[in-house]
Amino acid sequence: MSKYLISFDEGTMVFPMAELPAVAEASHAVVREAREAGVWVFGGGLLEASGGALVDPDGAVRDPATRPGKDTFLGGFSIVDVPNRDDALHWAAKIAASCRCTQEVRELMDDPDS
Repeated sequence: MSKYLISFDEGTMVFPMAELPAVAEASHAVVREAREAGVWVFGGGLLEASGGALVDPDGAVRDPATRPGKDTFLGGFSIVDVPNRDDALHWAAKIAASCRCTQEVRELMDDPDS
């Protein structure tokens, strides 16, 4: 099995606020389905990047907006543990439909100590 990060950028979930309860329920339904299938590891939405921080190797703390060349920030993510990339894409499609936004799929590197 391999772990995959399925994520979307902040600001890409665009729909009328009146539809938020339906989007939330659809998203929670996909999470329940992934849990029942035994592939769900962890996930969640992130607060706005403006509340975040960049911590440099020397310990200096900066606002994420000061990061050169970076104009998008992670808005939310899911981690699934599935046999292959095709299965990860399958779950990403379910998440994309429920969240109404494009999802990025990336395989996580193995941790040799786990």
